[in-house]
Parts: sequence; C-alpha cells; structure tokens
Amino acid sequence: MIKYLLFCWYVILFLSCGGEERPSYAMRELIFPDYRDVTIPVNIAPLSFYVNLPEMDKDVRILLRTQTCELVRQGKEIYFSSHEWRELVMSDSVLNVWVQKKTDRLWNNVDSFKIYVSADPIDPYLSYRLIEPGYEVWGNMGIYQRCLANYEENAIFENSGVKETCVNCHTTNQGNPEEYIFHQRSKSAGTILVKDGVVSKLNTDYSEKIKVLVYPSWHPSGKYIAFSVNKTVQTVHSQHRNRIEVMDLHSDIVILDVQKNILLTSSQLSSADAYETFPCFSSDGKKLYFCSAPAISLPDSFNFVQYNLCSLDVDLEKGVLGSRIDTVIRVDTLNASLSFPKISPSGRFMLYTRHAYGNFSIWHRDADLCMYDLQSQREIDISVLNSEEAESFHSWSSEGHWIVFSSRRMTGLFTCLYLAHIDSLGHAGKPFLLPQKSNDSYFFQYKSYNVPEFMKGMVRTNRKELEMAIRR
Repeated sequence: MIKYLLFCWYVILFLSCGGEERPSYAMRELIFPDYRDVTIPVNIAPLSFYVNLPEMDKDVRILLRTQTCELVRQGKEIYFSSHEWRELVMSDSVLNVWVQKKTDRLWNNVDSFKIYVSADPIDPYLSYRLIEPGYEVWGNMGIYQRCLANYEENAIFENSGVKETCVNCHTTNQGNPEEYIFHQRSKSAGTILVKDGVVSKLNTDYSEKIKVLVYPSWHPSGKYIAFSVNKTVQTVHSQHRNRIEVMDLHSDIVILDVQKNILLTSSQLSSADAYETFPCFSSDGKKLYFCSAPAISLPDSFNFVQYNLCSLDVDLEKGVLGSRIDTVIRVDTLNASLSFPKISPSGRFMLYTRHAYGNFSIWHRDADLCMYDLQSQREIDISVLNSEEAESFHSWSSEGHWIVFSSRRMTGLFTCLYLAHIDSLGHAGKPFLLPQKSNDSYFFQYKSYNVPEFMKGMVRTNRKELEMAIRR
C-alpha cells in the first residue's frame, strides 16, 4: 500500500507539471545527474543524463570527444549504447564534453566540461538494501545486487516470500559473494550465514543480555565476525532539524567464532561505563576498531552523547583480546561524534562519519564523511564528498581506489548512492550518482538505498535456500 501511494504521488506530481517540468533538485545544474568534472572507472555503465535548457530538443545537442573518438547526441535526453560508450572511455583518459544549442541555424557552445576516466578498476557489483523511508513500519524490502558495468539489478533476497520478515545489516567477507551474512528480525529472529556453499541460520539468543547481533565486521580470515550488541530505542522529534533519533541504552561488542558458533568477549569491549558499537577489523585482522562513548542518562541527554574512535589489539587465532584500548580520534576537542569506521584495504585510511552527537547518523542532516590517515595520524580533506544533507553508510572497493556511500542530498528524504575515486594519498574526487539506464528513474524513486557494499562478483545463492533457512 505504501509503495502504491508513493508511486501515485509521484505520478500526480509529474503529470501536474505537464510532464516536462522536473523536480527542483534536478534543475540545480545544467545537466542531471551532475557528471561535470567527475572521475569515473573505465568499466562503469554508460552515463545517461538530462540537459536543463529551455530550447526544444531539436535545438540542443551534446558533443563528447577524445583524441580518437567522437559521439554526438541531439536532444535533452542523453543516452549511449554499451558498445559505443565502452569505445569512448577506452579511447582516452579525458572525455571533453560540450553542451550546445542552435541559434540562427548555428551550433553555439553553452558550456563545456570534462569527465576523467581512471584506469583504477572498480569491483563489478554493489549490494544494498532497498527499503521505504519510514521510521517504524516496513513493508516490501529486499537485499539486491547491481552490476556496475550495466544497469542489471536482481534480488539476493526479498521478504515477499517470507511474510513479516525484516532483513538488515548484510555484509560480505571482503567483498566475497560466496561468504556473507544478514540478520533476520521479527519472527524467528536470527542471523543467516552463507559460507562454503552452505546456508545456515545462527541462533543468536546467547544469553539474557545478548539476544540479537547487530553491526557486523568480518575478520579477513573468514573465521570470525565482530558484532555490536545494542539495546536500541527510537524517538520522533516534533520540532528539530533531524526527523528522528535512534540511540543505544546500552551496547557492547562481541566476536563470533563462525566454526564453533561461540562468542569471544572482553571487559574492554563490554564496559558498563561505556557504549561500544560499530566494530571494524583492520585489513590485516590484528586490530579491532570501534566507536565508544561514556555512558550517560538516556534518553533525556541524547544530544550530549559523543563517540570516540578507538582500537584494540587482537590475536584471534590464539583467542587473545588486548588489555588496553587506544583512542585513535578523540572527540572532546572536535565537539562531534563519530560513527561507521571503515578501513581501506591497504590499511592506511579510515573512512568514517562525523556529526554533532549520537551514533545513528543516517537521519542527522549535519552528518559528513571524513578521512583519517592512520599512517601519518592526520585528517585528510574530503569535503568534496559532502553536502548539506546526511552522508552515512559507506564502503571501500577491494582495490581501495573507490568508495560508495549513501546520501540524502537530492531530496532530504530518500537516500541515493554515490561513487567517488580515492587516489593513493587519500584524496577524493567529485562524487557521481550511481548511473541508471534512464535519468528519470530517480524522479520516481520511492525506496531508499541502504548499506551499500562492493562485491567482487555476483551472489548466486538460491533464494529458496535462504527462505528455508529463515523459516527455521
């Protein structure tokens, strides 16, 4: 029903504008999506876009040129076939683009820009959850995969086959499509594990305190997964720039031995005086990064909770967890709170989210992405990635030269996915919107992209096997 009503709302809005008028967010730049001066991978799907000019289609054209290749498109709706697009991007590292309009039978340049083509490869697939942007109620949802070389999207799992089931927190082991987990909420709660071709369901009711596992991070060996254990509450603001608050009344971190289905715990990761959450293993598996805040009275002091970024040495083969917590980034001098740490495959850079308070930043409009160089112990300016709306979930490609992140910058309500290049020094290129076959796709979007993650290949698990595991 929610899906139907949202679709009808978009149709009415679009038709009431005569079919030609586009949403205000699509009219801010000369072209939508804004692909001006972005850096793209050579194996990305063709970039389709719309030209925001008042002239008739016959009086507008786009010229793309390299030293050896040229493409011309007439009209304001710009599309390319896979073959001609690949020929274009393979021909040079810079695409020169001219936007032209016809005046007195002559073509005149309105604007020009460049699109940079990087030789750094991007992983072939993305996974993400698609969910209606509600606060409490969810209906149809699923975990999907998208081929980045074209526009093909298909479901890894949809809850249409298993009624009253919410799924979340999916993640692969270092992008391996044959090794992944996701949580099942509501009825028969548990964690679905796919490993070595076997689909199993973990009973996560380990103790009175540990009923469900939440935010995960795979150890590179694939033998262990770190999880946060959160008691979460949600409130809705009546007057606040942020729509909702999600906060933890308590939270700890545990490490699951996948083969034995037992938990490794430590007082360093489960202090009664602190909230520990968002675990993230280093690329070599020798450190566990996480966020931690001093425990205070909640919910009345929700806007005073601020999370530091910390680390703990681990040797999981010996079952040893360190005895000393190191604070990597202290927030007392920043007057901010930090969440979602993700370490680059090289182990050098840490991408995270910064916001004023709390830990669940996806509805915090001030939430921005930040980068920390663990080698030089300094911040790197990646402000080019950010907007006036929330930037939140993010992940690294397997080679470490691309990131994907979710942002509400278009509408303030729906999250969309953006890709950006990261060079060897940690500098970020201008982000670009995930290409779609038609740029109109975003005008009729009624679901949010949630928890994007790169994958090295396509998930081929039989959906019936997943449904059977969920019903157990």
